Amino acid sequence: MDCLFCSIIKGEIPSTKVYEDEQVYAFKDINPMAPVHVLIIPKTHLSSINDVTEENSAVIAHIYAVAAKLAKDFGISESGYRVVSNCGADAGQTVFHLHFHLLGGKKLNVEMG
Repeated sequence: MDCLFCSIIKGEIPSTKVYEDEQVYAFKDINPMAPVHVLIIPKTHLSSINDVTEENSAVIAHIYAVAAKLAKDFGISESGYRVVSNCGADAGQTVFHLHFHLLGGKKLNVEMG
């Protein structure tokens, strides 16, 4: 399997890490859509939300806890932020390793297409 995010987790591709623990890795997006744009990814390869099951779903709760921590660390927890995960090509998913975008630091567009 040739997965960009798995390669980033392994350190084979450089990234600007902002958080890491046993379950997740978080790094700055290389094409930020907001002043704060961090990707939070599970270390276990899951292609998308479609791969989430009762057995592996605890990592999703952990990702949201990490998102809240990072929002506080980046100073956007009070002003507001967005956590987004695209599922499938029609939704805009371009890397098929489950990931969550943490976006904030400005007033975000509220249109949901």
